[in-house]
Amino acid sequence: MRALDHKLLRDFSGLKGQVAAIAVVIAAGVMTLIIAVTSLDAISYGQRAFYRDHAFADVFAELKRAPEYLAGKIASVDGVNRVHTRVVAPVRLEIAGFEDPVSGQLISIPDGDQPPINSLHLREGRLPESGRADSVAVSEPFAEAHGLRAGDRLRAIINGRLETLTVSGIVLSPEYIYQLGPADLIPDYERFGVLWMNRRALARAFDMDGAFNSVVLTLQAGVGPEPVIAELDRLLADYGTLGAYARDEQVSHRILSQEIDQLQVTSVILPAIFLGVSAFLLSVLMGRIVRNQRQQVAVLKAFGYSSAELIRHYAVLTAAIVLVGVLVGVILGAWAADWVAELYMQYFRFPETRFEVRPQVIVLGTAVSGAAAMLGTWRAVREAAVLAPAVAMRPPAPATFRRGWLDRSRLRRWIDQPTRIILRNLGRHRIKASLSVLGIALSVALLVVGGYQFNAIDQLIDTQYRKVLKMDAIVHFNDVAPERAAAELLHYPGVEHVEAFRSVPVRLVHGVRDYRTAIEGMNRRPVLRGLIDRAGVDQELPESGLVLTDYLAEHLGARPGDLIDVEIKTGHRRTVQVPLAGVVAEPLGVSAYMARPALNRLMREGPAASGFWLSLDRSEETALFRELWDVPKVAGIGLIAQAEADIRGYIEDTMLGTMGVMLLLAVSIAFAVVYNSARIAFAERERELATLRVLGFGRGEVAWILVGELFVLTLLAIPLGWLLGTGLAWILTEAIEMDLFRIPFVISRQAYAMSAAGVLAAAVLSALLIAPRLARLDMVTALKSVE
Repeated sequence: MRALDHKLLRDFSGLKGQVAAIAVVIAAGVMTLIIAVTSLDAISYGQRAFYRDHAFADVFAELKRAPEYLAGKIASVDGVNRVHTRVVAPVRLEIAGFEDPVSGQLISIPDGDQPPINSLHLREGRLPESGRADSVAVSEPFAEAHGLRAGDRLRAIINGRLETLTVSGIVLSPEYIYQLGPADLIPDYERFGVLWMNRRALARAFDMDGAFNSVVLTLQAGVGPEPVIAELDRLLADYGTLGAYARDEQVSHRILSQEIDQLQVTSVILPAIFLGVSAFLLSVLMGRIVRNQRQQVAVLKAFGYSSAELIRHYAVLTAAIVLVGVLVGVILGAWAADWVAELYMQYFRFPETRFEVRPQVIVLGTAVSGAAAMLGTWRAVREAAVLAPAVAMRPPAPATFRRGWLDRSRLRRWIDQPTRIILRNLGRHRIKASLSVLGIALSVALLVVGGYQFNAIDQLIDTQYRKVLKMDAIVHFNDVAPERAAAELLHYPGVEHVEAFRSVPVRLVHGVRDYRTAIEGMNRRPVLRGLIDRAGVDQELPESGLVLTDYLAEHLGARPGDLIDVEIKTGHRRTVQVPLAGVVAEPLGVSAYMARPALNRLMREGPAASGFWLSLDRSEETALFRELWDVPKVAGIGLIAQAEADIRGYIEDTMLGTMGVMLLLAVSIAFAVVYNSARIAFAERERELATLRVLGFGRGEVAWILVGELFVLTLLAIPLGWLLGTGLAWILTEAIEMDLFRIPFVISRQAYAMSAAGVLAAAVLSALLIAPRLARLDMVTALKSVE
């Protein structure tokens, strides 16, 4: 074995502590990259395959009732490939052993056959047999939530009639990858299900023989949806259409696409942060390690080794360290990516998903980490290799020092000698100290980013469910109800307060931007529904005019005073201009609001409501639900406490699960950075510290010189880390903003305190690990050293 190979093995063994610490930094960056990219790949692949294999629709339209012969006219529209008409209707369900109200959606399929568009993926059993009126296929998430299997039975109220249905099969649909109820923000599989029934049976139940109230289309290759939607709206104008819309506005696809967009952003930002920090630290640390071996390089040159051989030697050492880190990162990343992707699969249901770590991702992580390490190694080796052996074997010439501010000030009288040595060393090696401070500050910043999400999520949920949604339950009616229904609801058990609301589906247009949503009409100052500004202060609705959430106003590019075109999609369909009267701040969803009397006038109707908000005596909930079950006009009941639990679970499972991994990585990096700084500082100053022992300094004083410097650097790094972390948190907040929720940019004192405590704990642990080396300082070697 060549001498350089022996040296390589000795170096790798002697630097095992630093190798481990540097490997942690590399592993964290690679692991972050693998988690983000693999989760994105799994969801994107599942979406593409499901859409392709099951003919997901390109255009959708809902309406009141249209004759079946219109399907032929729709099929003849330029650009249309296939057309499928169907009947879609609400249903209320009763599950044995489950007390809470359950609602659902019934969708027709050709009798005993697959629909040609949005076809179903059969998980268990079979589709309803032709001619069966009591047989349904049930969505898999709903079936799993209630333990339903093929052959089980459930009771349902279909158009006011109680029916007993038999589950023929368990299915998945590309239309319900994200299975969301009409008024929900988060899937509630226990309280909302999707069922598919034979067309003839469902049409007969809702008087839809020879008619349809929903149509889906696929388009020819290369055809955009806009002209088809315009023609479809024209054909359906006399049949109560709510307005056709493209796939981009379909709820499941929209939320899934936003999740993919968010993952695309985080798959760039988070790995960039971690790999960027890793690259910087690795470059600095490897450079300092090589500089400490300056004399070894000179000796090797004196024995005839060329500069190229020495550079190759250190490149191999660097590559070995990088490969250790990459290997650990790939193993942990593959494990964590599978776990994170499984969390997403709880909410996004695909027939198949593919979890694999792409070789390109490993190559990318290796290349970034390796390039950073090689940069630091190359610069340090080149500086040593260009020196003549006789020059390089001598210790560097002592620097020329002069009295600094500390020596000239009276403050030095109050500071002991070891502390003065610390401050002088930092002042005389400003660049080295600055790089150490920056490295530790970056680890503090990662801890800030990891910690801020937890507090921000708590504030998001507390704001939505303490200041905005103050009711206990929401009752939705099948049709518009008179306002007096509120007084009727007050007589039901447990109902303490009732407020009416009117919901109208609309399309809001301002300039070239538009958004499909619903206007919620309510009391000007509702008791059970808060409208708050950014400061969390309740706002009163104006007598007339539109109020938008800040996210929607920003999306439309509208400001108070601007006129908004409101396309009403129900009742007296028309387009009216309504001034934007104000903006409110809500962390969840995207909504528009008006005073209910003003909205009723806009709809050319009397005092009407779509549903009611209830404040309840929670002890009588079961009795209330039992009585409302017998009211045919009730379409569904939403429980706010359950909605809060669902949104909290979704965010904790998806975002906080990932951020928890990131926080652990940040803690690991913080320790690795501080420990490496301590080890390298010890290696650089070992002879100096031993000399001080020879001159009479005690063990404690010498230890304080090294450990005290480490703590000074750490304390200087903390404020800078807070600043960097705040900036990174803001970038992350802006990048992951979406319709479903917006994380407030709020960093609590606890997040700052936790980041400071984490890096200080790393400093303490590093000091404890370095203490035995300080105790074994070789004073004899220090005396023999030649200046």
